Amino acid sequence: MTYVITSTCIDVKDGICQKVCPVECIYEGGRMMYIQPDECINCALCVSVCPVQAIYEDEDVPAAEQAFIAANAEFFAATVTGWGAPGGADPRHVSRLDAPLVRDFAGSKA
Repeated sequence: MTYVITSTCIDVKDGICQKVCPVECIYEGGRMMYIQPDECINCALCVSVCPVQAIYEDEDVPAAEQAFIAANAEFFAATVTGWGAPGGADPRHVSRLDAPLVRDFAGSKA
């Protein structure tokens, strides 16, 4: 299991989730934050502080947000950043890139 950031983070990137993560597995992309699935230790601290309720345990991601499970992993793959599992967010691991789903996202914000 891991946690997944979904669409309500797009164009928000509050960043408090990144500050509370004890293993620094939350990375900043162009339009949203991403959780590196292999680095996440399932502590749920990020869930408790997210101001837009964008973070879910992968098994609890709402049906309409299921594509974000793959998008979070894809952000770290060779097709986007190529970072793999960098071992912790730091200034070198901030990107203007996004997974295609996020890059092209045009959904409305309620």
